[in-house]
Amino acid sequence: MEIIRLQIPNNLKKESLPPLSLAIGYFDGVHIGHRTVMLTAKSTAEEKGLKSGVMTFDPSPKAVLGDNPEEVKYITLLNDKIQLIEQLGFDYLFIVPFTRTLANFSPEEFINNYIIQLNVQHLVAGFDYTYGKFGKGTMDNIETYSKDRFSHQTIGKVAKNDLKISSTLIRDLIQKGHVDEVPDYLGRFYSVCGFVIHGKKRGKQLGFPTANLMIHERYILPMNGVYIVRLLVDGKWEEGVASIGYNPTFNEQQTERFIEVHLIDFDRDIYGKPIILEWRKRLRDELKFDVIDKLVEQIGKDKQDAIKYFNR
Repeated sequence: MEIIRLQIPNNLKKESLPPLSLAIGYFDGVHIGHRTVMLTAKSTAEEKGLKSGVMTFDPSPKAVLGDNPEEVKYITLLNDKIQLIEQLGFDYLFIVPFTRTLANFSPEEFINNYIIQLNVQHLVAGFDYTYGKFGKGTMDNIETYSKDRFSHQTIGKVAKNDLKISSTLIRDLIQKGHVDEVPDYLGRFYSVCGFVIHGKKRGKQLGFPTANLMIHERYILPMNGVYIVRLLVDGKWEEGVASIGYNPTFNEQQTERFIEVHLIDFDRDIYGKPIILEWRKRLRDELKFDVIDKLVEQIGKDKQDAIKYFNR
């Protein structure tokens, strides 16, 4: 897949690209609904003898136009999104920098710069996709701007369990800790990327050594508690239990959440290693123990629950 990072305005010449069938959207999560849009564009490319492409934007429009841009959290960061789209087998990925300048383009300017000029012959988007200043461009009025220069297709609502599949729904499930329900809509378990860092080594002292994780601050994270997880490290998935929160048994005044993972049957040194943490199921709330022995007993129960989960 060729990745092309576009400029504002787009400086690519139409002649430099083959005729394209293009899926367009922000696509945070690349969830089941997003993939319906993308794979429709890909199948149309195959039917019409076109090259297939996806166009996405970075950062989120909410991070540019919203009242609290620093609070915007993502299901997938840009690198995650690139990998997921590449796995679908597209020929091209266009990344458009979302800026206030882009947001002020009229619908016609946007179509001319980023659809016509990219030699798009067929465009696919979701029914709620908008473009141009104030979102005045929609898939309902796109013929006003396409002027028969390309064909287009709108994908309607994709639903499961009577719920519209959306990034908003998935973020809500993650934040509420319902990570076991996420695959119904995301199409996979939710995962985040990070690194193993040094901690206070209390877990090792208690008989349950843990890996402390640094996760990119832009990821949306589940509510505090204990979760069954998998950790990808050194190319292999390891099973375990993760705690996210403030560790109330030891940290009375802790203000920053942290994540630590106890891996089952694992004793390698992985400090500094890049990891992927996959959230499988929430076990319980974060608890404060007045007696350390009670904490050790509970961790043992959590570990056994994880073993049963993976052996089921």
